[in-house]
Amino acid sequence: MSAASTPTSAPGPLDERAAEAERSVQALFGGRLGRVPWTHLAQISHPVGGRPRFGGLGGVWHYWWQAHYLDAIVDAGLRGLRTGDPAGAERRARQGDRLLATIRLRNRARWVNDFYDDMAWLALASGRLGTLHGEIGRRSRQRRLRSADRHLTEQLRSAHTDDLGGGLFWSRDRDFKNSPATGPAALHLARLGDTDEARRLVDWLYARLWSADSGLVQDGIRLRSGAEVLVPDVWSYNQGTTLGALVTLGDAQSLDRAAALVAAVDSHLTDDQDGARVLRTHGGGDGGLFTGILVRYLALAAVPRSGLPDDARDVARRLVLDTADALWRGRGGLPISGRRDPTVFPLRAGGRAPEPPLELSPQLQAWTVFEAAATLS
Repeated sequence: MSAASTPTSAPGPLDERAAEAERSVQALFGGRLGRVPWTHLAQISHPVGGRPRFGGLGGVWHYWWQAHYLDAIVDAGLRGLRTGDPAGAERRARQGDRLLATIRLRNRARWVNDFYDDMAWLALASGRLGTLHGEIGRRSRQRRLRSADRHLTEQLRSAHTDDLGGGLFWSRDRDFKNSPATGPAALHLARLGDTDEARRLVDWLYARLWSADSGLVQDGIRLRSGAEVLVPDVWSYNQGTTLGALVTLGDAQSLDRAAALVAAVDSHLTDDQDGARVLRTHGGGDGGLFTGILVRYLALAAVPRSGLPDDARDVARRLVLDTADALWRGRGGLPISGRRDPTVFPLRAGGRAPEPPLELSPQLQAWTVFEAAATLS
């Protein structure tokens, strides 16, 4: 579907919340890679070293945070198409191109990373950037997108082995197979149309890591001196990618599993707050993104085209909207000289906005949640 045929509507309150989160995250964290022109990347904190300036090639590198930053930019571009702003969609597509190129540059001019889950996240985000290009009828820079897809998909397939019965290794150490790598890889392959391999990965998750007691997917299995050691931790983002893969596969078994997974999330990963059930978050650092990822795929499950039963879609919709409302209520402001004050969002639904220094991950999580909620307006 091109921009000319994409149904549009005037921006509503949920769109405006997403736009404010986009503006704020960009103002606080977005910038060039050092002094390199035509680059774009998100800094991991604000301010940096006491000054709100953007770093260069040194310092901590969070490859997978940048992938989720790209996903959020694509969300904003698709929102532009929904709300009748094709110029805004075009601008975000160009920014996504710059970000994707800069991720590769910052990663020492290569797509390959030591962690397969990192590469799966970038494969998902770059694939969605290609979708945005297609929606607006923009065909430039497709060579880079094809390169990313080819290299990243090859890496993911190489990590899917018969060790431990299937699943993806987490890293090049090849001593840990887990949900954080297997879930997004399954979703990526399902989106590519390789449903057989995607289904094998999902079946492995349910055979080896799904808990019948909670109905949730556990973290992974380590190999230690030839022995298998279950890591039973439960994280919200693993439920999200599994849910996304199930909905994308769309067969009867997958949709039954997806409906049950939505119910399990509602029962075990929420807190009661002012008469609503809001999703639990996981603080800062990497955990600052986890619930945003779950919300992204709950929103995918909530729409009629997901194929889920009405009651499961209603639960998914409620979780997305109530969590977004709670994050919005906890917002605060941050004065920046010479600029309109950005909005700062709490690390947990129902909490209060933090004081500087601010970390990218929970602010990006909030933006992701608001974009997901806007798709349900």
